[in-house]
Amino acid sequence: MTDLFSKFDALIGEREALLATGVRDPFAIVMDEVKSPTLAVIKGKETILLGTYNYMGMTFDPDVVQAGKDALDNFGSGTTGSRVLNGTYQGHKACEEALQEFYGMDHAMVFSTGYQANLGMISTLAGKGDYIILDADSHASIYDGCYLGNAEIVRFRHNSVEDLDKRLGRLPEDAQKLVVLEGVYSMLGDIAPLPDMVAAVRKHKNCMILVDEAHGMGFFGPNGRGVYEEQGVEDEIDFVVGTFSKSVGTVGGFCVSNHPKFEVLRLVCRPYVFTASLPPSVVATAATSIRKLMHAGNKRAHLWENSKRLHTGLREMGFKLGTETPQSAIIAVILTDQTQAVAMWQSLLELGLYVNMARPPATPAGTFLLRCSLCAEHSDEQVTQILGMFEAAGKATGAIS
Repeated sequence: MTDLFSKFDALIGEREALLATGVRDPFAIVMDEVKSPTLAVIKGKETILLGTYNYMGMTFDPDVVQAGKDALDNFGSGTTGSRVLNGTYQGHKACEEALQEFYGMDHAMVFSTGYQANLGMISTLAGKGDYIILDADSHASIYDGCYLGNAEIVRFRHNSVEDLDKRLGRLPEDAQKLVVLEGVYSMLGDIAPLPDMVAAVRKHKNCMILVDEAHGMGFFGPNGRGVYEEQGVEDEIDFVVGTFSKSVGTVGGFCVSNHPKFEVLRLVCRPYVFTASLPPSVVATAATSIRKLMHAGNKRAHLWENSKRLHTGLREMGFKLGTETPQSAIIAVILTDQTQAVAMWQSLLELGLYVNMARPPATPAGTFLLRCSLCAEHSDEQVTQILGMFEAAGKATGAIS
């Protein structure tokens, strides 16, 4: 007998076979206690966190936490409405003002998640008869925004300026086009060559550019705005989308822009209009965190030192990494197959280190990896411990000799 779940039978079988070997479910880990941005208790064991995207360590910042507590006391636990109807509080406007100041942009629009920010912006900007040109390795939220808007989807090879230029050249000149790029690609931690890409896009007519800086905000660029700031193309980007769930340390999403007609999006963007707004405590923590990130130069510098040190150490041990040089706070350790990836992940967890295990379809076909995301709050001593754990786990599982 078959039903709507039958299409998942192969995956269910694969998961059951994996768990039958005695391995813990990599996707069912519960943190019983979180002690700091870099330390948690999992199954009674103190564990270093190296897979949380908490890049700037803002989740336990005293000012951020206090802002959330104050908003909870003053405005209650939730809004029970959408931004357009009854869901815009003083805190939402304050959060948007913080974003405008942080990015130096005229307009900012806060969504309930980063996923919804991409879903809403892309589906609203580009619809039937328009074209969206995107990197083949784009995040799922970008692809889903394309599908929701019913635009024509044109993919180009990952980070290939030549392929981007070629595919744009094949499209009708008079058609409206939205080019969607990401500053940092989250699976391998590599960054986009934005200046060359922008130059290629500007050769063609009727093109606008949206850059997702979910993994770039906080530590790229002199002001922490992202890769597009670091690479000097601020004046060429039409829309910047981001999230609060990485460097900002809470939850939510946003888009900032200088386009003079931007505010009309509040009336026509369905994932914004028909979704309950963020609770007052969340936007209060976000606004406080964003304002503190404006003056986080020392944190950014330490995060980069952590990234360089871990990347260099893992390469010297013999691990294959996603990038030749450290390009971001994400370091991907590439394994030969799922069996080795699971064994490494389990061994690291038993040693007291939590990382993300990723496999297709989240990764390119045939690619299995352990994804590490460093934090500005990781101490030098913790990075030393992390390297020691990787060496022990790598030798125990045969990942390195």
